[in-house]
Amino acid sequence: MMTTANPLDNTDKPIKTTDYFITRDATSLDMGAGLVDPNRAVDPGLIYDATPQDYVNLLCSMNLTEKQFKTIARSSAKHNCSNPFDDMNYPSFIALFNPNEDYTWLGQKFRRTVTNVGPGAANYKAKVTAPKNSTISISPQTLVFEKKNQKQDYTLTIRYKGIADDQAQSGSITWVEENGHHTVRSPIVVALALDAWT
Repeated sequence: MMTTANPLDNTDKPIKTTDYFITRDATSLDMGAGLVDPNRAVDPGLIYDATPQDYVNLLCSMNLTEKQFKTIARSSAKHNCSNPFDDMNYPSFIALFNPNEDYTWLGQKFRRTVTNVGPGAANYKAKVTAPKNSTISISPQTLVFEKKNQKQDYTLTIRYKGIADDQAQSGSITWVEENGHHTVRSPIVVALALDAWT
């Protein structure tokens, strides 16, 4: 549902939000991926698979107590935390930074795997909208699928210099099918780390 959601309102303008009586364009932290489009969601073109172990790895990286872990996982079963946390195969990206750190440019690299759930062979090209004060690079910039259920990996690297007025900045990567009707959009956010507020 995320990759087929619409970031525009019903007049094709950016979704708005209000903070302290000031109306501004909503970021992905305000609206998520956008408005759900059920018709597009049943035929997404590409999907981001995540296994239960991916979620276990995420919990393992959070230094939880055994009791906390079992409460969140809703399981009393023994869990395997032997694998180091790898970036979760999730259809969104967030780069967090602390403005108090001394830096010129920061960078973060993400790896994702997409699965072709379209009817057959397909090519997708990346279309990127970078958040303000950021640059985005994608490799490869074209994904070639020879058949249905085939998987392809890509990396997305965000380089960013900061944000204005402590407001999160949003962008996106959209995989656009050549000679087809699928567009697969993922939000990208650059924001302050939570500990920067303390």
